[in-house]
Amino acid sequence: MRVSVIGCGHLGAPHAAAMAELGHEVIGVELNPETCRILQSGRGAFYEKGLDDLLAKHVPTGRLRFTSDLAEAAEFADLHFIAVGTPLREDGRGYDVDQVVGAVRSLAPLLRRPCTIVGKSTVTVGTVARLQEIVTAEAADGVDLVWNPEFLREGHAVEDSLYPDRIVAGLTSSAAQKAIEEVYAPILARNDVTLIVTDPPTAEVLKSAANAFLATKISYINAMAEVCELVGADVSTVAYGLGIDPRIGHGGMRPGIGYGGGCLPKDTGAFTWRVGDLGATRAHALLQAVEDVNHSRLDAATRLVERAHGAPVDGARIAVLGASFKAGTSDVRNSPALRLAGRLHEAGARAVIYDPESNDAARRLHPEYTYADDAATALEGAEVVVLATEWPQFTHDTKFPSSAGEVVQRRVLVDVRNAVDSDAWVAAGWEVWQLGRPEQLPKV
Repeated sequence: MRVSVIGCGHLGAPHAAAMAELGHEVIGVELNPETCRILQSGRGAFYEKGLDDLLAKHVPTGRLRFTSDLAEAAEFADLHFIAVGTPLREDGRGYDVDQVVGAVRSLAPLLRRPCTIVGKSTVTVGTVARLQEIVTAEAADGVDLVWNPEFLREGHAVEDSLYPDRIVAGLTSSAAQKAIEEVYAPILARNDVTLIVTDPPTAEVLKSAANAFLATKISYINAMAEVCELVGADVSTVAYGLGIDPRIGHGGMRPGIGYGGGCLPKDTGAFTWRVGDLGATRAHALLQAVEDVNHSRLDAATRLVERAHGAPVDGARIAVLGASFKAGTSDVRNSPALRLAGRLHEAGARAVIYDPESNDAARRLHPEYTYADDAATALEGAEVVVLATEWPQFTHDTKFPSSAGEVVQRRVLVDVRNAVDSDAWVAAGWEVWQLGRPEQLPKV
């Protein structure tokens, strides 16, 4: 099929690359000239695992190209994905859907033949009805609107685009369903993918409910981490035992510093507001508690660093390994790691940050912090090492505990992600402190 993807950020660029990989001819529309130039050169404007490989594969062949001209995309494609941003409003009252409305309002008058608009951006319930009014008034007859929310994990966006566990399509016509089935045909040919065809409001709620439930799981296990700290229990074993129950599962059941990034905080916040606005008071209270627990994890992580240091951190040299909100992406939006580094900086610590992929993004956001160009420089002379993002070079390299131990002043690791094999670090002479677990000290 001829496909356009309008908006080529963390959602749109991986989706466009995946569509090309599935065999479609794809044009990406990106209004930022510099981002468009970088993408058209065959590389990503940010780090996302696997994205550069697909761009390098398909841009040179012409199967995938990028433009800032919406009219060119309207003329070219028969199916238009809307993948622009929907940030949380500054007042917290749901999403700012101006970019989505603007994209549809700009695109609709340019569509002079039957085609399909497919929304992927996350929106507040009721947004699709508003967009349908624009399409009906401005586009040619035969232009259908479908809502097809994404369920991507940053750091796995390419993989999740090519190998989703379900595809949700909120639509109102058989022609729209046929278009969805055609564009996703290579994926639907597999037996492990479920296509859920429903109405647009249900698709809107399903997306919001999914992210809010994941946020609930994360906040729940973090609440249990607080309980474990009070009684001397081990939250990792609690999480493992809970996850065995198939009604619960292990996904999202890792205690730590809390959720962050461009999706869960925004989606949970917007859904919480909308649920309250609808008058569902008990559901609102539950979701508000999820957000409150998540916000409290920064305080818990800060206290853990102070306990591990054995004194206030004012003047202490602290290495902060990681700045992105999770491994696999350079995204620092709502990053718990970067917020923790900022909290230590404000407390007077000499915090030095190193992230293998997001140093530049972090510097642009917080130029007042101190950064190192490699792990060894960040670790040099450190009195405490904080593992703030679970990059595999910190968590899976069996030589890293020993090599890091050679340059630090004190072998004290604070793992706010519960991501390392603590036994391996203790064997290398480190004290290991993790949220919700008793401190683990080297044997004398």
